[in-house]
Amino acid sequence: MVKEDKATWKSNYFLKLTSLLDEYSKLFIVNVDNVGSKQMQNIRADLRGEATLLLGKNTMMRKAIRGHMDTNPNLEKLLPLIKQNVGFVFTDKELSETRDKILSNKVPAAARAGAIAPVSCTVPAQVTPLGPEKTSFFQALQIPTKISRGNIEILRDVELIKAGEKVGASEATLLNMLSISPFTYGLVIEKIYDDGSILDPEILDITDDQIRETFMKGVARVASLSLAINYPTVASVPHSIVNGFKKLLAIAAVTDIEFEEAKTLKEYLADPSKFAAAVAAPVAAAASEAPAAAAAAVESESEDDDMGFGLFD
Repeated sequence: MVKEDKATWKSNYFLKLTSLLDEYSKLFIVNVDNVGSKQMQNIRADLRGEATLLLGKNTMMRKAIRGHMDTNPNLEKLLPLIKQNVGFVFTDKELSETRDKILSNKVPAAARAGAIAPVSCTVPAQVTPLGPEKTSFFQALQIPTKISRGNIEILRDVELIKAGEKVGASEATLLNMLSISPFTYGLVIEKIYDDGSILDPEILDITDDQIRETFMKGVARVASLSLAINYPTVASVPHSIVNGFKKLLAIAAVTDIEFEEAKTLKEYLADPSKFAAAVAAPVAAAASEAPAAAAAAVESESEDDDMGFGLFD
């Protein structure tokens, strides 16, 4: 197989990137730091059929996008995001499903001196396989220990590394000696491009119920404001109708005016004993149901205890 020259390879890369930008309107901008070639192959295999992962030099990616902005001006929003070690994941599926598949492919990794810790790392209390000659090593890291049957025992949990801090040589060495791989590495989603809009990945965690709840709070505020300034809106009209009906009932209650909806009100006002009957009916029903339920429970327990057998059967 003849290897492509550099110019041909660049031309093919530009064509591939621009064709993907034309084909897909949604993509993830992902950071690929600490992702090895073998893991990258596994990620590509997992995404096959649902998404396409494309990596490349930042300068080439920017050049390809600038050359394609005449076709799609919204692509300009991608340029500030192409920095450090990033790539594109193109998809036409549901963003949340593709997001889950991208984040699911992670591999454990040992701590390396000089690396930035993605998460905090705590060394649990334990009896280590290390001998007493390593005691000074633990003392330097201010980890309380004692000798237990010839091995060093860590007396309590110790937070050795905090998220965002640089891993020191001593911390990395200790974790390796204890066979602890505290970190996991994979693709990290930085931003989402969706048909010209740049979104934070956290937006995919918003549920339909949260959207509905926020919308209804907004409707309630619009209705309150409309009622306060006597300005009718779609949100306030139902409340205005209910309030108007209450006023009609109040007028009917103190006058001889009658209409179908006010009959029940007038009956209760004419005979106040009906109020007591209306309250007593649900209470009586609940009281009658309680003994029946208790009797059924007692009967069930007696059947369970007897099981249909005599003592000497």
